[in-house]
Amino acid sequence: MKKRVLGTLLCFAMAASLTAGCGEKPDSKPADSGMTTAEEEKSDVKADPVDKKKVYVSTDWVQSVIDGNQEESSDYVILECAWGEEADDPAYTEGHIKGAYHMNTDYIESEEYWNIRTPEEIEKLMADYGITKDTTVICYGADGVNSADDRVAFTLLWAGVENVKCLDGGFEAWTKAGYTAEKGSNKPEATDKGFGTTVPAHPEYVISIADVKEKLENDSNFKLVSIRSIAEFSGETSGYGYIDKAGEPKGAIWGHDTDDGSYNKEDGTTVGIDVLEGYLKESGASLDNELAFYCGTGWRATVPFLICYENGNTNAKLYDGGWFQWQMDDSLPVQVGDPENGKCEYTTVGNLTKDKAKK
Repeated sequence: MKKRVLGTLLCFAMAASLTAGCGEKPDSKPADSGMTTAEEEKSDVKADPVDKKKVYVSTDWVQSVIDGNQEESSDYVILECAWGEEADDPAYTEGHIKGAYHMNTDYIESEEYWNIRTPEEIEKLMADYGITKDTTVICYGADGVNSADDRVAFTLLWAGVENVKCLDGGFEAWTKAGYTAEKGSNKPEATDKGFGTTVPAHPEYVISIADVKEKLENDSNFKLVSIRSIAEFSGETSGYGYIDKAGEPKGAIWGHDTDDGSYNKEDGTTVGIDVLEGYLKESGASLDNELAFYCGTGWRATVPFLICYENGNTNAKLYDGGWFQWQMDDSLPVQVGDPENGKCEYTTVGNLTKDKAKK
């Protein structure tokens, strides 16, 4: 899949989960010890309800759903999200939330550009996992930095699932909170009820490469925001072992990188929209602009989109193709360097050198 370093990324695979039973009471045993006698002690965690559009939720809220104490408890699925198959995902096999299903991100992305798969493929995937538009889906990954769960959550919202959550801080937060985990493989039960709406229900969440190019040329209110490292943004490296050209679409601005922790608080949970607003201000933009977030292939950029979404900001989109798709067209305009400091070269993709793949 679109892993930053194609052969190495297997390392941090997260874990996909569905849960349809009762949860467990926090105890002092390590999370990877499997189920213990605490399994028989049904926990009863209470947490305040959250708005349907609230994406990033606490460990207590997730456990309260499992315990049957939320409106969402009647129909929910928990997905542990990671690149690769379940057998190759140590984060899942070593211990996951009870009832969790593994979601391989390859199931939602196609190899050509690592863009979201066709509506038909996504609708079938939803059916295979027992998900309809009315199912609450809780996504999580290994920690609060790796954005596979955000990528899956975005795809679910695009498809039309109306209540999508991400466990804030990931499985690391889950274990730190004292909640136990189970081992073993859980397989989703397919549904034949139908998804309940046309997929995608929200095509407007994604902007095409053609529309990005047109808006960069003609719409001064449009801002293409790079959610990549400063080394990627300035053209020092592509950031990926399988992309040999470096640079950014001409006119892009920098919005900081999720991989360096810029979008996480000290405890690993996700920052608020005030922090995102500050990043935009640094680059002469604001939440009033039409914003299209992008990265290399679509993972990191989903984080600021979801922050906007849960705060009611409707100006945000995802440029799904990212730098990967842009650098495939030799005619497209490119900037190499940082326009903010005046040290920037403007050229086209075809004139870029091919020595910038991540070593």
